[in-house]
Amino acid sequence: MAIDVKDMYSRLGPMVLRRCQRLLGDKEEAADAMHDVFVQLVRRQEKLTADAPPSLLYKMATDICLNRLRTRRRRPETPNGRLLQFIASSDEMDKLMEQRSLLGQIFKQEQSSTRTIAVLHYVDRMTLQEVARVVGMSVSGVRKRLRLLKAHASELEEVSK
Repeated sequence: MAIDVKDMYSRLGPMVLRRCQRLLGDKEEAADAMHDVFVQLVRRQEKLTADAPPSLLYKMATDICLNRLRTRRRRPETPNGRLLQFIASSDEMDKLMEQRSLLGQIFKQEQSSTRTIAVLHYVDRMTLQEVARVVGMSVSGVRKRLRLLKAHASELEEVSK
């Protein structure tokens, strides 16, 4: 059965927008990301099934937002000098940069889906069962990914001391 994109947009669009705003922290960029989710849905509607529309859209929104965050990190923009103002006014810039560097090192060697799993579990406070359902893995697979991620993070933390 093909997905009714128009119905999903009207019913679940606000949920997708909230998810994008939570991850991106910018209303305009979140609205763009939400529209990207539905554009992807239109492109793939014949291949997808409507078994669990909220979970599908939640995962798509998470993936799109994480991609936008990666792009933002690689090619930062400075509209109206906001980034420069932030840097100039931040007393803890060194600490922030150190944390971002450490996160970059941690996730550099991980699969992209591991980052999604970590965000869903640690940021969104989803249970292992909920994360497994969203990413389409078993609970034991999610648990193993998180355990390996913690071990990798611990190793890097020891090295950086």
